[in-house]
Amino acid sequence: MEWQIGNVTIPNQVVVAPMAGVTNSAFRVICKEFGAGYVVCEMISDRGIMYHNKKTLNMMNVDPSEHPMGIQIFGGTKETLVQAAKYVDEHTAADVIDINMGCPVNKVVKTDAGARWLLDPNKVYEMVSYVTDAVKKPVTVKMRTGWDDKHIYAVENALAAEKAGAAAIAMHGRTRKQMYTGKANWHILKDVADQLTIPFMANGDVRTPEDAKRILEETGATAAMIGRAAMGNPWMLRRTEHYLATGELLPEATPTQKIKMAKEHLNRLIDLKGEYIGVREFRGLSTYYLKGIPRSARTKAALVEAETRQEMNDIFDRFAEQTAERELKRAAR
Repeated sequence: MEWQIGNVTIPNQVVVAPMAGVTNSAFRVICKEFGAGYVVCEMISDRGIMYHNKKTLNMMNVDPSEHPMGIQIFGGTKETLVQAAKYVDEHTAADVIDINMGCPVNKVVKTDAGARWLLDPNKVYEMVSYVTDAVKKPVTVKMRTGWDDKHIYAVENALAAEKAGAAAIAMHGRTRKQMYTGKANWHILKDVADQLTIPFMANGDVRTPEDAKRILEETGATAAMIGRAAMGNPWMLRRTEHYLATGELLPEATPTQKIKMAKEHLNRLIDLKGEYIGVREFRGLSTYYLKGIPRSARTKAALVEAETRQEMNDIFDRFAEQTAERELKRAAR
């Protein structure tokens, strides 16, 4: 099902959430190849953009195969946020500018950014309206349901953003206090979807294609936003897109497919960032590809210590051989 963010057409209801340290260009391209309709860059600091920090500016590189895609910015003052939004608007290939109002981590919140805004719908309106007035690209907002159980202004905040000119809203069904623990509250997401007239992306506890269908049906959202479930498992995106379109569940990826894709991801990350940084950033991601594969603990431990591309590839190759041998023995029984 096609839908729109402003003048940008999104081809299906599968959206990949912005994730710090994860949704760089290398991973976003993989997500697109596996059927995601829309992807969002990891959050980028407004001050990093303002000061033309080289690392920050490199984070905003967009591969031609990523479109449609959004770049997410965060910041604590309207002046700095507007400057950052203008830069994204004028100097990047992004289709959409996304404002982060949901990041729960202390180092972001204490700068008056991210989830801090969830306590004041008037601040939400003010910040979003300043940005939408300053740029031509459509602006979206990513939020959480509230600060904690006693301060849930999900509907008020979403409506404030819509009134301020946001072209779509994404909301994670947890409070800031929950971080990534407990259960996402889909009932609140439904309350928000019922009130909005702009597209709504529902996020939180979408781990399977069936979850994606359920969150769309139970909340009335326009699209399902998938986060951690796609890490090391881009097949989940293809399976979800196919399931939403046809009702048919494609098979899960095999261990061999996962290992092959892990090596591909590593190589793309190195192409993007160089071997030294690429290998170190992939250490944490590598173990997600081996999740659920029997007897992978020792391999995971070796991967997080690896220093070079060759070392990582050798570890993956050894594990692939061991896994294939076990499969042959099992088949022969």
